[in-house]
Amino acid sequence: MFSEKQSGVKNLNEWEKEVQTIIDEIDGCIKNRTDEKMSLAHLAEKLGYSEFYVSRKFREISGMQFRDYLRQRKLAFALKELRDTGNKILDIALKYGFSSHEAFSRAFKKAYGMTPREYRKNPVPVVLQTVIKPFDCYLLEKGAAEKNGSAGEIKTYFVKIPAHKFLHIKNYESIGYWDFWQKQSLIPGQDCETICGLLDSIKGKLDDEGGNEADSGSGQVIAYINDPAGRICSWGIPLAECYGARLPFDYEGEIPPQMLMIDVPEGEYIVFEHGPFDFETECAAVEEKIEAAMKNFDYSGTGYRLDFSPGRIFYYLHDPKRFWKYIRPVKRT
Repeated sequence: MFSEKQSGVKNLNEWEKEVQTIIDEIDGCIKNRTDEKMSLAHLAEKLGYSEFYVSRKFREISGMQFRDYLRQRKLAFALKELRDTGNKILDIALKYGFSSHEAFSRAFKKAYGMTPREYRKNPVPVVLQTVIKPFDCYLLEKGAAEKNGSAGEIKTYFVKIPAHKFLHIKNYESIGYWDFWQKQSLIPGQDCETICGLLDSIKGKLDDEGGNEADSGSGQVIAYINDPAGRICSWGIPLAECYGARLPFDYEGEIPPQMLMIDVPEGEYIVFEHGPFDFETECAAVEEKIEAAMKNFDYSGTGYRLDFSPGRIFYYLHDPKRFWKYIRPVKRT
């Protein structure tokens, strides 16, 4: 076991990776119901540091106490099971480590402002504790340097996407993902934690691979809407940067007051897709390949061209375990 002094040789990026390891371990233990492996003592031993030091670094990087994060993640899993199944409330409470129906109800109401029974009767959007993502591959020297790593090829194909709804927030001035959230954090109720937590609680997202598991971020997409009030992009058209979720066209659930809902008609799109990749080491390389594929794509002979009509949406789906996709609207020539 290292001492705190010895462990101090780690830099910030290395500790962000360690915190991500802890977070992944927590979610895996909740899913597999291996509660004995979720203790701070177990995680500290796995990392080779003292409990005090791991707890302190977790709080510095994530902004919350380890025990609070663990409790909130268990409640997020429990809420989705309440929403998606008919399992007894007591069984759900015990499954996620609560000693009784009463203890579960108290914790649930404190977190979400209603009892489990009230939520089941009316599953309105609430802010779940989503998975913290402190680790940024773009800041890791290895990830940025591996331009010619094992990242695979880009698939390109045309699809017709049925009519659907898009629940989102948008910004007319942001430039890229990080700038978007920095600007949104200045608007009450539109910070990343709140919006991602709300979207995570909504059932039926079209891009949700997580089912009734609490896979944070599942079903959430970045998008750009051709909006006359938006910033002029490099293509010469005005785009508003958005973050939200695609929902079925017949969705009738409650709309959070700080979010917008629009109808998206059936349309044709071109998809640039990369398969699964390693987030830590290949993110920059994959992005570079997709950007090059989109820039160099020859539309002549396809019968299509990009559609920059007002209201058309460009979707961007980033899920390293499955794919990275740019979905761009087209129309026939």
